[in-house]
Amino acid sequence: VSEDLTKRGTQSVLMRPEREIFGLSGPTHLTAVDWTNTHHRRSVAASLVAGVYGLERDRRKNRHGPIDLALPWWEFFHFQVFHVLKDDVDSTIFGAVYEFKDADPAPDVPKYVIAFRDTILQPDNAPQDIKLDFKCFRNKLHESSRFQLAIQYVEKLVALAANASVWLAGHSLGSSIALLAVKNTVLKMDYFIETYLFNPPFLTASIEWIKEERVKEGIRFASGVVKAGLSLTADALKHREYNPFVLLAGWSPHLFVNPDDPVSSEYIGYFEHRKKMEEIGAGNVERLAAQNTMRNIIKCAAKGRELEVALHLLPSAYLTTNLGKSPSVIRAHAIEQWWNPDIHCTRILHQFQK
Repeated sequence: VSEDLTKRGTQSVLMRPEREIFGLSGPTHLTAVDWTNTHHRRSVAASLVAGVYGLERDRRKNRHGPIDLALPWWEFFHFQVFHVLKDDVDSTIFGAVYEFKDADPAPDVPKYVIAFRDTILQPDNAPQDIKLDFKCFRNKLHESSRFQLAIQYVEKLVALAANASVWLAGHSLGSSIALLAVKNTVLKMDYFIETYLFNPPFLTASIEWIKEERVKEGIRFASGVVKAGLSLTADALKHREYNPFVLLAGWSPHLFVNPDDPVSSEYIGYFEHRKKMEEIGAGNVERLAAQNTMRNIIKCAAKGRELEVALHLLPSAYLTTNLGKSPSVIRAHAIEQWWNPDIHCTRILHQFQK
């Protein structure tokens, strides 16, 4: 029986897309992980996210034992699955909690990693995933049961880890869940979590695709001035002492974006424009404008409510940009680019000036 299952497993692997198979598509070059190396840390985090995709594919296709393709994505790096996160609406796997096998890992090695996948356009997944995409766009992701389960485990593991390290990682929709969970943890528990956000959605209209730099900067400058002016007229902002955006300034998540990816590319302009405004002496205007979206300001002003915190806006971040040319938008948004040993990137720390 064992021999027959092994044969079936080999045939199954050969028939499946290459990207699912760790030995063909994963970062097998990392036979010895240097946990102080930023490329290695990024590759491990991205692989653990890929492991969540694998878990859901295996569940959907009823793959177990020798035909299970998910296992190598975390076992190669000496992790084990501590818990699988399932959506209570459709029972699909959207996340996983990984535990490092060494009971006492080195300071640079995470004891726990919580990873979240992106939308999957398959019949079992699409209805609930797309519904959450819309919630994300409307800044309502905090109302979803998927987020509530995520924050529950984040808080649980922060307490369980004690002095050990906890990481969060996510891809696209999954990065929005991770981002919201960490923001809540930082503000509630004053605990900064190392976070890896791959192709995180920038939830306002992107102008990064405009080729003419002067036009692009003109639009950003005008938008920033208008947002700053509207923000100053909001009574809730003028009188409030508690400003979540400023309180998050000491936390710098790792953002990974591709200029050819329409979902995440606007983060490049968001941070570069802030830097340019500081250089021309208009930093105060941009620091105010960077905290809000136009839609958010208008909506809250119309309803007489305090300004909400926009999910995607960040005071500080390590921004890594993939400078390689992507053959398609799909490839520019894909998770596998982030463990490619030949990737050509820039990495810049953007720090919010209080």
